[in-house]
Amino acid sequence: MEHMTKAIVLTGITTTGTPHLGNYAGAIRPAIAASKDENVTPFYFLADYHALIKCQEPERVRQSSLEIAATWLALGLDTANAVFYRQSDVPEIMELTWMLTCVASKGLMNRAHAYKAAVAENEQGGENDPDKGITMGLFSYPILMAADILLFNANKVPVGKDQVQHIEMARDIAGRFNHIYGEHFVLPEAVIDEHGATLSGLDGRKMSKSYNNTIPLFEPEKKLRKLINKIKTNSLEPGEPKNPDDCTLFGIYKAFASANEVLEIRQRYAEGIAWGEMKRVLFEHINDHITPARERYDALMQAPEHIEEQLQEGAIKARAVSAPFIKELRKAVGISRISL
Repeated sequence: MEHMTKAIVLTGITTTGTPHLGNYAGAIRPAIAASKDENVTPFYFLADYHALIKCQEPERVRQSSLEIAATWLALGLDTANAVFYRQSDVPEIMELTWMLTCVASKGLMNRAHAYKAAVAENEQGGENDPDKGITMGLFSYPILMAADILLFNANKVPVGKDQVQHIEMARDIAGRFNHIYGEHFVLPEAVIDEHGATLSGLDGRKMSKSYNNTIPLFEPEKKLRKLINKIKTNSLEPGEPKNPDDCTLFGIYKAFASANEVLEIRQRYAEGIAWGEMKRVLFEHINDHITPARERYDALMQAPEHIEEQLQEGAIKARAVSAPFIKELRKAVGISRISL
């Protein structure tokens, strides 16, 4: 197939929350731009099986899947060039997960950051069983992530620094499989965007649903204004010079503004802009930026059948790659029909 001759870039989005400004600036916006690059074939998927590891609220997973898909489509994802699908619509992912599980070493999984952190939390809490409450989903999810990547022989996987270990694990597992069964997998490379924006949330910590400090991307105007007005600031008075570089308001503004606009606001900080005024500027700037996409998002949320149609089309494209490949892998491992 034509896209198999291009570089393959793959990104998964876990379906456990509502997309927020931090997701947009750090991951969604650059991915949407990449979806229009004709020199690569981007694979973007809703990681709903990954969601089950931490979230056992079915309605939340369903709603998140709808909101995330609507967000990407509203922001202009090029589905003609990109392959946009739901993980659970590609059954070959789970089949490959088992094949990889059978070559992945337990020692490798023992070293996964998320597992080690969960064990450390139990030990610090005085638990006799260091594995208390830890599911096999949490323990082995780097293998599922490896299957996501290796099934499509992705060359590059954009990740945050905290996810680099998983790409290294995918490379280890792929190398082990190739050693046993012959060369089948490309060894993927992690791509870290050093310039990617990491936004602070309402309380000044990193914007994250874990901290409950997010600003949802497509909040209605009134709610958006209210949330921006809640952003924590210091007690400096109007007229007192302020440092933009340790200010949440400025950090968010910078992610949505041009270089000239950023310089202008820096100057206003030096002149002592009032916090109320800066919050007004930030609200108006973000609202102007997202209003067209918000309107498309609202329309899509009222037409879930259109979203589903897009995901099914993406699944057909994904399976055109995954189904023949899993057939090849079955043969490689000795699972195939007996020849007469």
